[in-house]
Amino acid sequence: MRQIFLDTETTGLEPKLGHRIVEVAAIELNNRQLTGRMLHHYLNPERKSDAGALQIHGLTSEFLQDKHKFKTIADEFLAFITDAELIIHNAPFDVAFLDHELGLAKLPLLANHCAMITDTLTMAKKLHPGKRNNLDALCDRYQIDNSKRTLHGALLDAELLAEVYLAMTRGQESLLIDLETTPTESSSQININELNLIVQLANQEELEFHQQRLQQIDAESNGKCVWKNFRNES
Repeated sequence: MRQIFLDTETTGLEPKLGHRIVEVAAIELNNRQLTGRMLHHYLNPERKSDAGALQIHGLTSEFLQDKHKFKTIADEFLAFITDAELIIHNAPFDVAFLDHELGLAKLPLLANHCAMITDTLTMAKKLHPGKRNNLDALCDRYQIDNSKRTLHGALLDAELLAEVYLAMTRGQESLLIDLETTPTESSSQININELNLIVQLANQEELEFHQQRLQQIDAESNGKCVWKNFRNES
């Protein structure tokens, strides 16, 4: 399934009070690899931003006045996200605004177009209970460079979110072995018993460090550390 990392910037906090989207960005991931496909638009919200919102994203009415209105990019947006899993940080906020914009354009709600919606804030709270789990905090926790995030921007935040998500769900990706690879007719078969291999056993300190690392992977993958499970079964 395609995964789309999505973020918006808005004129305020409450679409029911008439607040609108001023920026939307979405980037595509397939098989845990960024494809290079993205959608990004600044939007004319047809109203001013609240002072607090303007301080966060810095998108002035003067800058936005000649930009597209959401209804003119709605079809492009829906074509990009249709049938994908949408991954959003604090999803209820963005979904409420997108549903409001789709409603104004007389289009079905967001859930009718995508396969599912995943909230990375909910994921982070399960992985790191009791800790700060906003995007900046997660970037610090997973050592992701967010130094360019002096203001909130939908495109940059979507890119950072993709990195955070991959870090939160990395599991064993860095150590995966291609189990589907089979020897070709030209490959030679080696009898390991004929090799004079030197076996270097781990010492106690290394074994303890290995166990700590397994516990860390298990915590970050929400209990999906394969090696830890094998060890417990043996």
